[in-house]
Amino acid sequence: MTYDIIVIGGGIIGCAVADRLARSRVSVCLLEGGDDVAVGATRANSGIVHAGYDCEPGTLKARFNVRGNPMVWQLAEELGVPALKCGSLVAAPAGGEDGIAELKRRADLNGVRAEVLTREQALKIEPMLADGVVSALYAPEAGVVSPYQLAIALADRAAVGGVDVLTEAPVTALEKRDGVFYAETPKGEFAAKLVVNCAGAGASRINAMLGAETFGISFRKGEYYVLDHTERENVSTVIFPLPTAAGKGILVAPTADGNVIYGPTSRPAEEDDTAVDAEGLDEIRRSVPLTYSRPAFNKCIRVYCGVRAAVGEDFIVQPSEKVEGLIVTAGICSPGLTSAPAIAEYVEELVGARIKLQPKENYIAVPERSPRLEELSEEELNSLVKKDARWGKIVCRCEKVTEAEIVAAVHSPVPARTVDAVKRRVRAGMGRCQGGFCSTRVMEIISEELGVPMREIRKGAGHSEIAVLAVKEADYEEV
Repeated sequence: MTYDIIVIGGGIIGCAVADRLARSRVSVCLLEGGDDVAVGATRANSGIVHAGYDCEPGTLKARFNVRGNPMVWQLAEELGVPALKCGSLVAAPAGGEDGIAELKRRADLNGVRAEVLTREQALKIEPMLADGVVSALYAPEAGVVSPYQLAIALADRAAVGGVDVLTEAPVTALEKRDGVFYAETPKGEFAAKLVVNCAGAGASRINAMLGAETFGISFRKGEYYVLDHTERENVSTVIFPLPTAAGKGILVAPTADGNVIYGPTSRPAEEDDTAVDAEGLDEIRRSVPLTYSRPAFNKCIRVYCGVRAAVGEDFIVQPSEKVEGLIVTAGICSPGLTSAPAIAEYVEELVGARIKLQPKENYIAVPERSPRLEELSEEELNSLVKKDARWGKIVCRCEKVTEAEIVAAVHSPVPARTVDAVKRRVRAGMGRCQGGFCSTRVMEIISEELGVPMREIRKGAGHSEIAVLAVKEADYEEV
């Protein structure tokens, strides 16, 4: 297949770039190595929409963070992605006044609304601040969004707009011959005039295939606690400690879907090290009480870990100086989620300098989407049930997800073919029991809708089949 542009990588950056390019009359293909989009760093992102006060003025991080913040809120509204503009507080202990003053200085230089508060003022915004907090920096434009749902929604809109989104298509070889790029994948060879490298942790490897610039990528793992919905009433805003050289620190935050998270840690790691260990969890347990007075680790329903990649102190978003037609994004760590739509906007400019971009007359900015049970009035639900009985069948009791919503996820523009892919779209399995009651029914629905045997249904990527054999049909002497 031949395209105008190949986008490599289906994280938040690749999905945002594909969505942006879908507005123009060009042919675009997005190649993602995982079983779904948003399965790398985006999957484990904390979901914070940063205001932009922390970034060093004059950097790409500052530029794209500040520009991206209002864009994220707009995209969330257009695409129906869960989001909450709840503001953020940087909570400082005695002696942290200089740190707060420095963040306020950066906020002013970056054009970000922020206010230095006394303890009494901060308590009016977040009553659960720890006793040791004496001052804070408040940024009202900050908040939270569902990171994976945002990436999926962008990929879905891109697909509706004509982008070919291919999953389980890792780029195994990439070369340029006679002015054309050729990408080899397990799903075949793809050719294009331009390549946008959004491969995240693998960005340097992709560049190396072409003999382009390579760069040292450092990896840091971040562990999190996820708390039950019952804790949401106790957290009003995103609470940060004073940042350090290792990052923004261990936060306490509501999620856009109604939970609370504690984390992340920031520890050196290998690229694929997503294991949670006691050392990381202990660090969170020690850190949270320094800013938050009501830790509730007994309400934890899950722990998880993600790995973020960094290249030096700033983002890389630029055309390659060695390979014409290659545009590189790399080192997009925090605040990468907030920056994603602004990065995509800039990549569109870089593409437009090489290929004429003409707007599509029939571009759909607000595509149709399946409703969610939680959004429906009783009358609306009854009307849907009359048309489709699956709206009356609750599959996930914890998150109140119906069979109709799961079927819609399986048949979405970028379809959910695994249990985890369904979970990211409609939250079946993300509640208190973590899929203990609903996973088998989700598997059955995927099997029925795709015509795939149950024993072939996977949890996620690779060989993650869940049903190994049919117990009542097994010959145990052969097992």
